[in-house]
Amino acid sequence: MTNANNPLTGMRFSKGHGTGNDFVLLADPEGVRSLTAEQVAALCDRRRGLGGDGLIRAVRSENILEGTAILEENPAAQWFMDYYNSDGSLSEMCGNGVRVFVHFLISEGLASLADGEQLPIGTRAGVKVVARTADGYRVDMGPWGFLEPAQVQARGSDSLVEAVGLDVARPALSITMGNPHTVVALADLEELAALPLTTAPAVTPVPSNGSNVEFTVPAEPLVMEGIGHISMRVHERGVGETLSCGTGACAAAAATRFWAGAGAPELWAVAVPGGVVGVRFFTGPGGREHVELSGPAVVVAEGVLAAGFAS
Repeated sequence: MTNANNPLTGMRFSKGHGTGNDFVLLADPEGVRSLTAEQVAALCDRRRGLGGDGLIRAVRSENILEGTAILEENPAAQWFMDYYNSDGSLSEMCGNGVRVFVHFLISEGLASLADGEQLPIGTRAGVKVVARTADGYRVDMGPWGFLEPAQVQARGSDSLVEAVGLDVARPALSITMGNPHTVVALADLEELAALPLTTAPAVTPVPSNGSNVEFTVPAEPLVMEGIGHISMRVHERGVGETLSCGTGACAAAAATRFWAGAGAPELWAVAVPGGVVGVRFFTGPGGREHVELSGPAVVVAEGVLAAGFAS
């Protein structure tokens, strides 16, 4: 049911999160519910809307343009994660979001997945294969890479990051996980905790599509029982600081692993304000190094938008 004066009236929604990275979730299998950037921003508003770091629309791949190309790559990827940042801008991928997306599909009866089974999901960063585990989900995030490989090989970094609370610009490493990330290593946890992230950090040179910026601190010792440990905070483009970022955790682990050099582990635990996610590096198809992200996913509420909600 919709209201002629407000197309959002009567829309069913769910609210979910992965380690505190929260999302508004909408089921639109036939792809008939197009949303404007203003409507997405209104839904994600934490005071006047439902609140969320982003919005995810569940659409059958055959019913969205980007999904038809996905089906050519993998006919089993029947569902497409149509993901938006909280300001209404499109985003390529969200590692926490794709876990919550699959959990949402299951809770809505749109998919079934037993422990150990896998479900391919279409995204703007390609097909991501999600497997159910005893305590959440793990996602093959695909291969990672440097945004500026020539500069990285020459000097170990490719950019500088300025942020409120840092006395000087810090060297950084820009990594793609299907979406762009710029990783900065800080001296200690006190510096990390004191950093105000209400203002977007400045990256120079800035990647063409902007960048999420991760600030990290390695544990001391870095490796315990074969697992690397780092702490991270993130400022997401189009969102601001979030309690967690799945692709950001993967990028942070990749950068730290690169800086650590030979002998760095394949398994990592990344502590974020919303909890801990796991990252694993492994050899994928074609011999390229892939990254796997693991962590929980929760649907906490569902409801219907009332007539008073702003369109």
